[in-house]
Amino acid sequence: MQSVNATSRPKLGLLYLDHVLRFFDRSNFKGWPDKIEQVTYHWANDKQRFINEVKRKKIDVLIGNIPATAYETFRDISRALPNVKFIPSLDAQFCNKSKENVTHFCHKYQLPIPKTKIFYNVEEALDYINETSYPKIIKRSYGPSNYGGYFVHKVDSADEAVKLFSERRYFPAYIQDFVPMKADIRVMLIGHKPVCAFWRRPPEGEWLTNTSQGGSMDYQAIPEKVLEVAINASKAAKAEYWACDIAVSHNDEYSILECATAFAAFPYIRDWIGQYLMWQLAPEMFKKPYFPHKNWEELGKIDSSLLRTMRNISFGQASFSTDTGELNPQDKLYALENIQDDLNEEWPSEVWNLQGLHSGDNGLNQFLAKFLEPKPQAELEKTLDLGVEQAQYPTAAIDSDKTEDALNQQQIIEFLTSVKGIGVNLANNVVERFGVAGTLDVLNNHPARLLEVSNLKQKKLNAIIAAWNTQPSEVE
Repeated sequence: MQSVNATSRPKLGLLYLDHVLRFFDRSNFKGWPDKIEQVTYHWANDKQRFINEVKRKKIDVLIGNIPATAYETFRDISRALPNVKFIPSLDAQFCNKSKENVTHFCHKYQLPIPKTKIFYNVEEALDYINETSYPKIIKRSYGPSNYGGYFVHKVDSADEAVKLFSERRYFPAYIQDFVPMKADIRVMLIGHKPVCAFWRRPPEGEWLTNTSQGGSMDYQAIPEKVLEVAINASKAAKAEYWACDIAVSHNDEYSILECATAFAAFPYIRDWIGQYLMWQLAPEMFKKPYFPHKNWEELGKIDSSLLRTMRNISFGQASFSTDTGELNPQDKLYALENIQDDLNEEWPSEVWNLQGLHSGDNGLNQFLAKFLEPKPQAELEKTLDLGVEQAQYPTAAIDSDKTEDALNQQQIIEFLTSVKGIGVNLANNVVERFGVAGTLDVLNNHPARLLEVSNLKQKKLNAIIAAWNTQPSEVE
């Protein structure tokens, strides 16, 4: 990529995908003097057209997160555009694709995580399931870990584990030690500097910390050791922006549950990322932004309904010319760093696309034959939960007695209305037609039944299915 100096700024482009919620828009880059392009990937066979559009618009820097199901496609796209800088890089987004990638990442950099086993061979998985102690956590490996906790399961016996895999059709088998925890903490970082952190505490007697499940959150007294774990992960990923979910055990031990560049963030956080990126890309024009340490303790006192709408928050930086002459002693310890380019691929797909590498071998065939109910091979491959773009809308079965807890009516309405072309009336008609549990069952197992709703045609159905399978990692 061409160097950035006082007379040359890179041409920016925002990366969007049909049916996927947008993380950035132009307003997050307030003050950028040049036109910011937009390019949208339309899925299916859109790779070459997308590449051609990026070249035609002469984009130097393409900014945006890539959902799990398109990750390998964008590995190919990035290689076809060697002169385009992707922010975050595809390596930085390695953990976005799957939980197994998070595990490999943490193992490589000796970051603390719960003991985790990943199996592509069903015999090995069954041996482990029958021999290990319980309880265990089973997760869908790819994509959103947490739509109201829906893709995270606690099992208390081998029978429960086998039943779950046979119903959910998750591949590979991702099995993690259950960590009894009093809470978890989300830390958001920009340039390896923590800029927001908050506790998420489960309701009494429960283990899921999601606020949609009755959990609570607060911003006070975040342990410094938790921030250090998140910083180490961010630095290992070489990520311009990053988030970690860190479990806090009853013994105050810390382990990473999730980490990624794709996370839910209030608009002011996205504004801060924009300020940081503009400073990175045009330092001759934009000054280094300043985010005081533990700013979240004060901002967290603001009602969340207001905090969700606040934009362009900035802080004055203390200097010795101020009345008190005091500086924040933590500012140097938690410095905002300039991320340097790394032109080498750390996580090449030829080595690390393990789902793809195993999809045609005996491990997958055993999963098809033993974990799943006997069905024709072609039908099984359609419904197996592979998490790749080429798989046509992977689905998962559900436990009907748990669906009311997984998502409430308001959340389903919010999801449906987030899909282009779906208004409030049509969303309400869907829920009225199927009910809360029924809507979840339809979305996961029988999406074509949505066509039974008046005014919901195939085009809207396709948009709903794509959106349901490409949720960001946190949608609360």
